[in-house]
Amino acid sequence: MDTSQIDIKPIQTAQSKTFLIHLWEDRTRGEQWVPTYDPKVLALVADDFLRTVSNNAVDSGRRSFEFQALVPGKYRLEFSKRMAWKFTAEDRRVFEVTVLPASSL
Repeated sequence: MDTSQIDIKPIQTAQSKTFLIHLWEDRTRGEQWVPTYDPKVLALVADDFLRTVSNNAVDSGRRSFEFQALVPGKYRLEFSKRMAWKFTAEDRRVFEVTVLPASSL
């Protein structure tokens, strides 16, 4: 995949603080967002799904990931939208997380 075409969204936080990322997920179609990150610098502390469509046949809504910043620096956090029956990602969301030292805030 040509990474020059990817929209990279910036996030800034402080060491030891948490931040949220919300993504739409249609589980009816088999979609699932899968994060890729370095667990030495970011920790996944919560992964929640809020169903927003009230229909017996539809299972879609907002998926929320909460991360804690562990180490100051700049890091890439990538989400791939996976389908159970496909080998390649349907979509990607890329974030550049800047973690400031706790003493700088």
